[in-house]
Amino acid sequence: MLGIILLIWLLQMFKSVLMPMAFALLFALLLLPMTRDMEKLRIPRPLAILISIILVIVILALVIWFLSMQIVSLTSELETIGQNFDLLLMRVQDYLYRNFDIAPANKSDFIKNAIGSLREFSTAFVGSTISMTTGALAAFTIVPIFVFCLLYYRDHLEQFMFKFVAKDSRSNLNNTITNIQQVIQSYISGLMIVIMIVALLNSAGLLLLDVKYAIFFGIFASILTIIPYIGILIGALLPALFTLATTGHLIDAVLVVGVFVFVQFLEGNFITPLVVGSKVSINPFAAIVALLIGGEIWGAAGMILSIPVIATLKVIFDAYPPLSPFGFLLADIDDTKPKKKNRVGNWFSAIWNGTGRNKRNP
Repeated sequence: MLGIILLIWLLQMFKSVLMPMAFALLFALLLLPMTRDMEKLRIPRPLAILISIILVIVILALVIWFLSMQIVSLTSELETIGQNFDLLLMRVQDYLYRNFDIAPANKSDFIKNAIGSLREFSTAFVGSTISMTTGALAAFTIVPIFVFCLLYYRDHLEQFMFKFVAKDSRSNLNNTITNIQQVIQSYISGLMIVIMIVALLNSAGLLLLDVKYAIFFGIFASILTIIPYIGILIGALLPALFTLATTGHLIDAVLVVGVFVFVQFLEGNFITPLVVGSKVSINPFAAIVALLIGGEIWGAAGMILSIPVIATLKVIFDAYPPLSPFGFLLADIDDTKPKKKNRVGNWFSAIWNGTGRNKRNP
């Protein structure tokens, strides 16, 4: 217990260094196959690493540019949204007065309290925004440097770890390192594919409902899926409130939430299991606990890192016999039982793997 408390204290004390290092490690593992392929083509390692990092930066810059343009366009409708909220509030107060005899609140007092609350919120929001912006700018400069160093000195770091292990146990360590790399690479690459699929489904559903900025809300909600369980709630709440404010009809907001609930059902039961596979097999209870602990230690960044960290710990626990019970505790229950897919699961697997042909007509 003392060691755990000391570890948490160290993680919080050296957050400014350890958090960029953790993200750099994830990006390094994601870019490792690409850099290896380029090195096989006789491209020097430093140049291969630079090309990989620049490619990621360009993709992230394009996504940020698209989202920022949509946010700027969205702010132009704030006045209309405010007017619609006033009308909606009057309708709610009138309904409460007619059905429950609850007198409407004094509008001037309500506005005064709202302005006071808004002022306090805006002060805190500006302070946190400046802090987050400063941290983000620092991370954008430090993380690429860390990624370059981790990829460039990866052989040296591997030999460093072997120094702590006897020669007859180095094969086990090498297998553990390989398993960790496969788990993290499977999670990150699978997560990117899941984000793209969920973005398409979200945008298609919102376009069918004729929601303004459907593509923006669809992509924004899909990006928030990197925060398990909580991200989808935030991603569904924002377009629902926007739809309620623009249309004034509760049923429209409910339909928007229904789209996200349906997409979340598909993502959790079919898309993620088929894309990511069984390599990242953490039961939901352990994932939620890791999510809460990561949020307490490093905030939103800790929530994003919680699943890769707990997946890495599971690999280590499984490789070390005295800690194997903890690996079993973290494992998904379905992985401890014989696999029996139902017809729907077989159908989705056949479509994903491209084997949905009739066996009688090969």
